[in-house]
Amino acid sequence: MIVLFPTYARQAADGGWHATVAGMVTRPLPSRSRRRTIALAVLKRLLELDDADLDTDVFRRRSEAFLFQRVAGARLRVTIGDRSFTAGVSDRAGHFQAGLDLPADFVDRWAGLAGGRRRLECRAVLDDADDADGCPEAGGTIDLVAAAGTSVISDIDDTVKVTNVADKKELLRNTLLREFAAVPGMAAVYRRWEQGGTAFHYVSASPWQLASCLGGFIQTAGLPAGSLHLKLFRLKDSTPLGRLPSRKRSKRRAIEQVMADFPGRRFLLVGDSGERDPDVYAEVAGRRPEQVVGIAIRQVAGRLSPRRQQAWLDRVARRLPEGFMTVFHEPDELADCFPVCCR
Repeated sequence: MIVLFPTYARQAADGGWHATVAGMVTRPLPSRSRRRTIALAVLKRLLELDDADLDTDVFRRRSEAFLFQRVAGARLRVTIGDRSFTAGVSDRAGHFQAGLDLPADFVDRWAGLAGGRRRLECRAVLDDADDADGCPEAGGTIDLVAAAGTSVISDIDDTVKVTNVADKKELLRNTLLREFAAVPGMAAVYRRWEQGGTAFHYVSASPWQLASCLGGFIQTAGLPAGSLHLKLFRLKDSTPLGRLPSRKRSKRRAIEQVMADFPGRRFLLVGDSGERDPDVYAEVAGRRPEQVVGIAIRQVAGRLSPRRQQAWLDRVARRLPEGFMTVFHEPDELADCFPVCCR
């Protein structure tokens, strides 16, 4: 199976575009494999599941996202419009990534509109005809992001999606047993920003295994389309999903890579107080003050008591220019934040 991740293209000095294509190649674990049996047994014990829980459509779909073997050494091709491109070889983790240079006239001919923003549709297939048999092609999107303008880098869990990361059992239940639920009001705010020409990049500590599920959630929740940047997670690293709330070093690197790819754009960083978003964002702002124009943090219950959490947020705010970080409870409180940050 091939999964294409939502990515972006940036405009070059000559008017052409440099597009990134990326994805993952996997095959399902055999139904009677030892790894599958152990993984399901661990999940059943951790979440106190009964057979009825294991038989639900949601659990089957979500658990299958993790119950696979990575395919290394697979050669891939990507088709955009009427052209086919070599997309590299999958690595030991099953991931592949390639950069494609696309002429401006080609992009103009094949670009479509989504939410008022231009994007390219692409398809990926295994390059070897024998390997391709039984492995259907995959579809994906490439957002066309101008060199200058404003972008939002947004967290996902507990920022736009109800996850309850601070409670491990609820985290797993919201990930595996329940349909994803949107944070009320956030999609409306993001759509207003999108109408003003803002681009979106979703950067999360969630694992790449959930890329398809999260992409579907972004669409059904009415959130603006954008590139997706998740974390590498290997089943053998721990018990299944045991490191889902994994840490933020990779998140900072992903954010800074997006910003490095668009040195002429300004960025508003949106996250929540349930984990370490305020610290990560403040660090990024300190390293790239010319690009970060504001930080917005949704205040949610976390592992700290309310008093200690507020003290922590106050300490982070003091590291930043006055008024630079906005802490909000309801999305409507952000109505005036974006114009103020980005004027």
